[in-house]
Amino acid sequence: EWSSDVCSSDLEKMFSEHSELIAQLKSTDGHFASVYDRHEALDLKLTRMAEGKEAGSSLEIEQLKKSKLALKDEAYAMLQKAGARR
Repeated sequence: EWSSDVCSSDLEKMFSEHSELIAQLKSTDGHFASVYDRHEALDLKLTRMAEGKEAGSSLEIEQLKKSKLALKDEAYAMLQKAGARR
């Protein structure tokens, strides 16, 4: 079973300079935690599709990639806002 506690998540790799803030927000901000978990779940699903372990049409893959990008952008905006408050 996949867990949001996996080390070196996709978001943590992209925003490595914010690793402490990510950990803090995951435990204190329910909305950030939800965005984070949904992004990571999409990343896992897309990886499984790319590896042929899960089926998906090219349209579905494109839609999932767009959803993942929107979540990444939302997470980044939340990190920027939280970082500015520090």
